[in-house]
Amino acid sequence: MEYSKMFLPEEDEMDIISLLPLNQQEGEFNDGAVLPKELPLLPLRNTVLFPGIVLPITVGRDKSIKAVNDAYKADKLIGVVAQKDSKIEDPVTEDIESIGTLAKIVKLIKMPDGGTTVIIQGRSRISITKILTDTPYFKASVTSLPDLETPKEEDFAAYVATIKDMAANIIHLSPNIPAEAAIILRNIESPSFLIHFISSNLNAELKEKQQLLETDSIRERADKMMQILQRELQFAELKNKVTAKTRTELDKQQRDYFLQQQMKNIKEELGGEANDRELKEMQKKGEAMKWSDAAKEMFKKGIEKLERMHPSTPDYSVVYNHLDLMLDLPWETYTTDKYDLKKAKKKLDLDHYGMNKIKERILEYLAVLKLKGDMKSPILCFIGPPGIGKTSLGRSIAGAIGRKYVRQSLGGLHDESEIRGHRKTYIGAMPGRILQSIRKAKSSNPVIILDEIDKIGNDFRGDPSSALLEVLDPEQNHSFYDNYLELEYDLSKVLFIATANNIQNIQPALRDRLEIIDLSGYAVEEKIEIAKRHLIPKQKDAHGLKTTNFSISEKVLEKLIQEYTRESGVRELDRMLASIMRNQAKALILHNKVKPILTPNDTEKILGKPKFSNEIYKTANMPGVAVGLAWTYVGGEILFIETSLSEGKGELKITGNLGNVMKESATTALSYLQANAKKYGIDSKLFEKKNIHIHVPEGAVPKDGPSAGITMMTALASAFTSKKVQPYFAMTGEITLRGQVLPVGGIKEKVLAAKRAGIKELILCWQNEKDVDEIDSDFIKGLKFRYVKTMNQVLELALVK
Repeated sequence: MEYSKMFLPEEDEMDIISLLPLNQQEGEFNDGAVLPKELPLLPLRNTVLFPGIVLPITVGRDKSIKAVNDAYKADKLIGVVAQKDSKIEDPVTEDIESIGTLAKIVKLIKMPDGGTTVIIQGRSRISITKILTDTPYFKASVTSLPDLETPKEEDFAAYVATIKDMAANIIHLSPNIPAEAAIILRNIESPSFLIHFISSNLNAELKEKQQLLETDSIRERADKMMQILQRELQFAELKNKVTAKTRTELDKQQRDYFLQQQMKNIKEELGGEANDRELKEMQKKGEAMKWSDAAKEMFKKGIEKLERMHPSTPDYSVVYNHLDLMLDLPWETYTTDKYDLKKAKKKLDLDHYGMNKIKERILEYLAVLKLKGDMKSPILCFIGPPGIGKTSLGRSIAGAIGRKYVRQSLGGLHDESEIRGHRKTYIGAMPGRILQSIRKAKSSNPVIILDEIDKIGNDFRGDPSSALLEVLDPEQNHSFYDNYLELEYDLSKVLFIATANNIQNIQPALRDRLEIIDLSGYAVEEKIEIAKRHLIPKQKDAHGLKTTNFSISEKVLEKLIQEYTRESGVRELDRMLASIMRNQAKALILHNKVKPILTPNDTEKILGKPKFSNEIYKTANMPGVAVGLAWTYVGGEILFIETSLSEGKGELKITGNLGNVMKESATTALSYLQANAKKYGIDSKLFEKKNIHIHVPEGAVPKDGPSAGITMMTALASAFTSKKVQPYFAMTGEITLRGQVLPVGGIKEKVLAAKRAGIKELILCWQNEKDVDEIDSDFIKGLKFRYVKTMNQVLELALVK
């Protein structure tokens, strides 16, 4: 509550106080004024006017201004009533109180802004008997409410004295209320006016003030006044107590500071305090560091700042943490590389089966490093489907060349400061992830894996992939600048290895700085070897079966790979093996023994019926259905293209959640078939009489790309000629309007997917033959490749004669 407004008006109203009739008796405010038959009413929003009180009011509403002006021109009498709800802008009869105050307009002042300020003085209480009209303003017939006679009992005099004392105490406890207010109170002799004066200036609710005005008995009015004053007095005492306590706490803080300063001086006399000893140790460490001149100068300035600061100041910890980072970073500290290429190759082969291209690249790097002695590290990027061991390969590379290994997951990163660091003036500022990794490795030439670099986000906080441009550029990263460190740091000896699933999601400028190494999915034979060498021993150990003698045959592993998984990597295979191990562990506990050799039948009992089957390619062998090959970021996939003809007007409908490129391939295939209908023995009128519907199953999965062009062409030709497509036959390639077959990408993934699915023959563009040659011949045993240049060759091979 604001006690400054409680007993005195604002300073510009001080001249009004002198007009107050302090010693007037009850009923003397009327001056013999006769109540008019129609009395203009002035509704007030947040104020209750009491008899005898002079009040300045700013009138803003048009109705109120009209009422004041008319009353001022007449007998200057007006009825002042309070609104029940102060939020109502245009009150009606039900919105105003029935008891108010007859007032006389003392003065009317026109303000420069067009408003009107009126000074009114309350005369007597009135009761509204009837509202006569509300336009252009309220007019009412009223009756006067005389106050009951002032009680003569001695105890009432005590009431009045108590009210004065309580009001005086509130004034004394409130520093914002001038002491002169107490003098005014002592000079008021009329009990009724005393109550009116205090009520008018009291910071009480509007309802409480209105209740005081409506009370006829002065004794009852005094009772209610004492209750309100008692509450306000308690509040004032509590506020004063809180203020005094706060002042005491401030005094205590000053005393503690003074004592701390004295203690500091005493400790200095006894040989220095703990902070000084810590700073001296930091200084000693700094002298032994291999720093540049700029780093030495910055460290020296930081130590000087700490010596001038008190440890309790906020900036002390900021400077201290910065210097601590400088001391923790391994400046010019490197691990010694192992140049034994044979051992390195053995280590890589032991940890990972296959991946010859990557292994060769690492061995080449080691060979040059051994010959030259110094070389900028390459920035490698492994691109491939999930679960093929890209991340774990980084750890193997670090072990093979004898370097520290740190992994940074960049998936979902969206703040540039995560790479470059925050400026140290911010609360909770830290160096970027790159320097944190260096600090953790305690070596300036570790192997840092930047995992999932294709999944970096960007928003209003910046683009982290742009911040990585400096980190991953061998021409720039020798002077990498971190915002927190505020110094350049040499990253040129760090071997950065990025991993990604989809190269298209990597920013072009960043992609240009990376040495891309494509990793394809594993063939069935490779998965069997990986399971035997790595997965089975790992799962045995994880399930407490390391010493238990039982084996899983290659036939079981092949069944798991072909009938229970459809993936490029080995994660799902690993989960299937974990299920088998759990079953074996349960059998060992229940029966104290396990079967020494697991058979394919045992696999079905443990894992249930197979999830995938190659029989689908037999049942799907009907006219209008062809099998295509697709590439996804998780590896190759088999794709069915279905075509059906129905009576209609030659309309083409394409469904299956296809992208624009794939839809254009379908249109191109149909246009080619229409143009060459006679060549393939198709009645050209069929294109006008039949509606064509092309559908690619698994409609929930988005599909796009040009590689299904020849598959769509084959499916259309099969539907129009009613000839079936050869069984266990798949194809991939782009088509042109002239009937040419163009090469496509992702051949290894597609070929391995075909092998997994049980496909026996593949049609490819003749230019893709070089891609097939790169695949290990052992992995594609049993697959027959047909290389074509035109659609004529495709249809001759694909359609059953």
